[in-house]
Amino acid sequence: MKVIEGGVTAAQGFEAAGVEASIKYQNRKDMALIYSRKPCVAAGVFTSNIVKAAPVIWDKEVVAHSPYAQAVVVNAGIANACTGSQGYECCKQTAQAAAEYLQIPEDAVLVASTGVIGRQMPTDKIMEGVKKLAEQKAATREAGSIAAEAIMTTDTVSKQSAVSFEIGGKTVTLGGMCKGSGMIHPNMCTMLGFLTTDIAISKELLQEALRENVDDTFNMISVDGDTSTNDTLVILANGMAENPEITSKNEDYHKFREALNHVNTTLAKMMAGDGEGATALFETKVIHARTKEDARKLSKSVICSNLSKAAVFGHDANCGRFLCALGYAGVEFDPERLDVFLESEGRSLLVYRDGNVTDYSEEEATQILSASEVRVLVDMKEGDGEATAWGCDLTYDYVKINADYRS
Repeated sequence: MKVIEGGVTAAQGFEAAGVEASIKYQNRKDMALIYSRKPCVAAGVFTSNIVKAAPVIWDKEVVAHSPYAQAVVVNAGIANACTGSQGYECCKQTAQAAAEYLQIPEDAVLVASTGVIGRQMPTDKIMEGVKKLAEQKAATREAGSIAAEAIMTTDTVSKQSAVSFEIGGKTVTLGGMCKGSGMIHPNMCTMLGFLTTDIAISKELLQEALRENVDDTFNMISVDGDTSTNDTLVILANGMAENPEITSKNEDYHKFREALNHVNTTLAKMMAGDGEGATALFETKVIHARTKEDARKLSKSVICSNLSKAAVFGHDANCGRFLCALGYAGVEFDPERLDVFLESEGRSLLVYRDGNVTDYSEEEATQILSASEVRVLVDMKEGDGEATAWGCDLTYDYVKINADYRS
């Protein structure tokens, strides 16, 4: 596997665009398009929130029942959530417009929205935006980057990743983009994420690979504990690499899963590190837990703890906060046996061992916690279970951003 430059246009046959539609923002791009020159096998995972945005309802139908998908239209600024029948009708009209301009079936168009909940969409602006997207789409790396920028809301950076790998003597490419900075606590996937690949694979195995990988990647991040109404992760596979179609869990399938894990992990960490107001990516890795599920619960409990997040922001090695979060994770363990380390930039400091805080250097601990990427490593000394979760520190700016979000 080779890490390459690019995102949703890295794979063969995919084009993208980003345009300004003035849906909420002014003087910036706020609509994006992903388009495949050939029909795609599609898979997706969506929010577990009972309150689901109209685009989520639309996309679940397309993924489950349409013969194929070929385009995704995304807008930023208004979420089209809690908008009733009018919101769903906007999804339908968006798909109809894309179908007309791209000359594809209406049920081959996915739609996605992000932004303020409860506002109706300006349908006229959406329709004009779809037209401009269809006119400006291109297969260039720049077009993919512009699309990634167009779906941002409070994100401070766009998020892209791509890899290539060999299957059956053919070069296969997988790329993706995502957005998400706040209201991030996925219980199925990320806020908005889009993956494109030229691999030939069955729909069933594509869905299974995505569903399983999400549990180790996007479901292991949290910024603020809020699961969005709009969480959507979809993958399109157009088969243009012309590899032998993957229809069983063979070596080719496992190569694809490895590539999928790399791209999704990269994007998930970028989301966590770009949490609203964040100054640091906060990672917790739990090793030697009884089971993998125990390790997942323990690691995520620490990165979700507001007190732990605040300690990272203050560069304060208060390991009691990390231990407290481990203790209420819902996992039985012996606190007299575990070790806790603080790590960053190749440095590691033992701060807790076998029931006692160690005589560590506060100065060294502060230096470690002052890095832009900080890890808490927990050795449970109980088994082979291992998992990693990613979050960010909790800063003053998080409150400021969300207090002013609608204005």
